[in-house]
Amino acid sequence: MNGEKILKLGIPKGSLEEATMRLFARAGWKIKPHHRNYFPEVNDPEMVCSLCRAQEISRYVENGTMDAGLTGKDWIMENESDVEIVSDLIYSKVSNRPARWVLAVAGESPFRRPEDLAGKKIATELKNFTHNYFQNAGIPVQVEFSWGATEAKVVEGLADAIVEVTETGTTIKAHGLRIIAELLQTNTQFIANRDAWQDPWKRQKIETINTLLHGALRADRLVGLKMNVPADKMETVMELLPSMTAPTVANLYNTDWLSVEIVVEEDLVRDLVPKLQQKGAEAIIEYALNKVI
Repeated sequence: MNGEKILKLGIPKGSLEEATMRLFARAGWKIKPHHRNYFPEVNDPEMVCSLCRAQEISRYVENGTMDAGLTGKDWIMENESDVEIVSDLIYSKVSNRPARWVLAVAGESPFRRPEDLAGKKIATELKNFTHNYFQNAGIPVQVEFSWGATEAKVVEGLADAIVEVTETGTTIKAHGLRIIAELLQTNTQFIANRDAWQDPWKRQKIETINTLLHGALRADRLVGLKMNVPADKMETVMELLPSMTAPTVANLYNTDWLSVEIVVEEDLVRDLVPKLQQKGAEAIIEYALNKVI
């Protein structure tokens, strides 16, 4: 430990746990969980990590138990937590897009709009947000907390509708339910305790983590390409090269060939490489990137 210069960081336990560990590993922090406790090892003497349910992290960050943490925008709103939003981190176990909290009903039910549920019962884990949503819309409903298996509540006749989180809607459809409204888009947010954010050392540490996490996310969709190009073919090859900035070009020793290096979106490579070969590029190498800052 480095004296009092320790950042207490909350890591979401559950569905995002593995994806969060991978993201931090790409950013340079190896977090190794212990099976018997909630305090994983991390290869940084200036950081202490705690595994905690995403639903609770914003409360712990707000009250100072944690200096910073990763949790969903939905749970920050649910807990009405007063925290500093450092940044959005759009990543998940399924896709790099925000998850959605949706209002769903039985497939054969007559409900088509939220207004149709006036006087009905709605089950959800996001109880406070759902209550506020319907109250602000002027629709009287009864909102009950669901401890899990929320989709089954409608099937079993325990509720008339549910508010549940989904990325693809597959699970909801598999239970014979139909989405009638999207109430909230959410994604992981990096948050900080307001007092910690005002501490110069902690703020710098948090900002460094944020920069490297975003660098890792950015690199996840990019690759590097290196190739050798005859000098007289360089202009035609240049016309093909998508790049974040101008390509890096260097002369190969004692030849009229050039070494060219670029960063491109991974999805473009399969179509780009054959075209580069046709224009005269050789020895094309694709390599992964850990971070792009």
